Amino acid sequence: MTLPGMAGKMGEMDINDASLVIVAHPTRGLVDEKFHVDVLNLRPHQPITLHSVFQSEENDFWEAYGHYISDSKGMVKADETESLGGSFTGKDPMGLIWSMKPVPGSRTGLRFRKRDVQTPYVVHISVFDGHISSGFNEKSALACTVMERWYMAPGVCRIDIRQDGVQGTLFLPPGPGPFPGILDLWGGGGGLVEYRSALLASHGYASLALEYLFQKNRSEKSAVIGEQYFEAAFNILKNHPKVASERVGLFGLSFGTSVALAMAGNSTTISPKCLVCVSGSHVFPVKESLSGVFAEMKTNMNKLKVDENNHLIWRNLILPIPTDPDKKVNVGNIRCPLLLIVGEDDQNWPAPECAVDIENMMKKAGNDHLLTKLSYPGTGHLIETPYSPHTRFSNFMLADSREKVIVLWGGETKPHAYAQEDSWRRILKFLERHLYQRSVL
Repeated sequence: MTLPGMAGKMGEMDINDASLVIVAHPTRGLVDEKFHVDVLNLRPHQPITLHSVFQSEENDFWEAYGHYISDSKGMVKADETESLGGSFTGKDPMGLIWSMKPVPGSRTGLRFRKRDVQTPYVVHISVFDGHISSGFNEKSALACTVMERWYMAPGVCRIDIRQDGVQGTLFLPPGPGPFPGILDLWGGGGGLVEYRSALLASHGYASLALEYLFQKNRSEKSAVIGEQYFEAAFNILKNHPKVASERVGLFGLSFGTSVALAMAGNSTTISPKCLVCVSGSHVFPVKESLSGVFAEMKTNMNKLKVDENNHLIWRNLILPIPTDPDKKVNVGNIRCPLLLIVGEDDQNWPAPECAVDIENMMKKAGNDHLLTKLSYPGTGHLIETPYSPHTRFSNFMLADSREKVIVLWGGETKPHAYAQEDSWRRILKFLERHLYQRSVL
């Protein structure tokens, strides 16, 4: 497949379009940085389509597009001119990223995730005459431009960690330090996921992306991974010469939230400075080993449901929320600020219900002043870094059987995109306040 907009030769344009210009700036930036797209020298009131596309590391193409009409001066400014239709509407050039979907005919169940954070993902933005919604790779564009979107800022250092049985990747900001530290914990998909840690380091945090659910021999390894493994990882980060040892926090997504809450609520050997917990639960606390947690979950497999497309819905696995305190992390023991973020359309995990119970438990314990809760309507489970394409469902490999299924994560594209942008802004402010100890507005 050729990149859309490249079907014809760019030099063979109608003479009336010869001076048409598309400008995207910045052409190189971080993935959480907004960009601007302007199209100049159009005809007055000319209908056009702005189309974006990138090719993933798995060679899948993702695209988005918006329909515009130029003003009386023949200009379209994507942050001032409204997209009237397409994959997104409104005055938001970032819709060219967050509304991306796999192109028609792609493999099913795709989810965009950057694996090599030392390279950018490259976005091609093209201008087409008229309002079109398909067949972009068969048409010639009026003009094109290219942008690079990075997770790693210049000067960020990536270090493989293989120490005391712990595996992960440490990202250090440029400069002598010491920097506040963040132990970054992803969810049940397992493997080593680096892109959020790379972005956190780009904002001044020494971030350790921890691998703890291994793709190979998961059952055997989960039997020996528990509190001690996570405490060892925390201490490796804390004791690094470029890390401010008294300013280390935890960041968990999905099952990573369960780990983060358990470390903060149960551990007698570590004291995180703050917690960020996204789309997670306090049920099935992590103790001696992960295998004990998974064994407990298996007893509830009869609660699994599927939607009309046979996509798995897991949220009922831990509903109703247990009243037995032994089945939950004792969040009343948490002694540091907690930012809890949930999507109200989370179909994978009952994060909204868990958030209510966490708040009630903390009120009863008298530490609810430490809790900040953000709840987003129309938002699913995978609340990622800003402008990440929304994934409502995707392929998932079951840990024990290695069977590939499709899991329903939930969310609607536009509100989910808003949640990702707003929550990230608030996360950075929260981290700055509690790890850099600065007053922020």
